[in-house]
Amino acid sequence: MQYPNSTYFIEDERLEWQHVSAGLSRKIMAHDPSLMLVQVKFEKGAVGALHQHVHVQISHVFSGVFEVEIEGIKQILKTGDSFFVPSNLWHGVKCLEEGILIDTFSPMREDFV
Repeated sequence: MQYPNSTYFIEDERLEWQHVSAGLSRKIMAHDPSLMLVQVKFEKGAVGALHQHVHVQISHVFSGVFEVEIEGIKQILKTGDSFFVPSNLWHGVKCLEEGILIDTFSPMREDFV
């Protein structure tokens, strides 16, 4: 299957960080209507505020340490750990040690592009 206007191979160094908010930047790595992959870089102390969305989300802690909250339950996650957020659950993170989350969303987050 061919995907018009897309690339099969994504080279990280060719993508630019987009400023999101204080201490937060992201790179949209790849997406189609059903799936999206995003890197999110956090400075120490940065917060991904509690929010909810219809998208199913799986996030991987690529580096750093994060306090992750899902539906009022908090857990500290470090490099190599992951978390799963079903549709419409309240969730957010606080960065305890500078790091990067790799987020996947299904379907894609149209509000990011």
